[in-house]
Amino acid sequence: MITPWDRSCRTSDAPVAGSRGIAEVLEEARRRLIRLEPESAHLAARAGALLIDIRPAAQRAATGEIPGALIIERNVLEWRLDPRSDARLPFADRYDLPVIVFCQEGYTSSLAAAALQELGLHLATDLTGGFRAWRNAGLPAFPPANAPRLQPGYQPA
Repeated sequence: MITPWDRSCRTSDAPVAGSRGIAEVLEEARRRLIRLEPESAHLAARAGALLIDIRPAAQRAATGEIPGALIIERNVLEWRLDPRSDARLPFADRYDLPVIVFCQEGYTSSLAAAALQELGLHLATDLTGGFRAWRNAGLPAFPPANAPRLQPGYQPA
């Protein structure tokens, strides 16, 4: 049986006609977005926009989290936010939902926000630089789950 990934069927290692590299896909996605810098995203969230953390649990535990951000991992994002989806979250019932998606560094979130726009969520965007930029801007963040914590009564030597 021949499968699509059977190398014996390949005639070339050249890209398939019409395909694009990830840099081109990312550039196209970002052309559609009005990306927000951390301070602007923080203000937008305070005004009611939804901050959505799409990072996997292990990454959140290792680096920290933004207080109040909704956690919807990337693999289910479209299903949870599409107003047409039977698997949508209760608040995802309209297309003018102000959504700011973020990942660790702002790459995956651009692709995710563009995918949400394709579903009709025309206000979807992402956080430029991701969680890392948010934290570096000194905005509110919970520490990593494995960060050392001072115990009550601790006195430095």
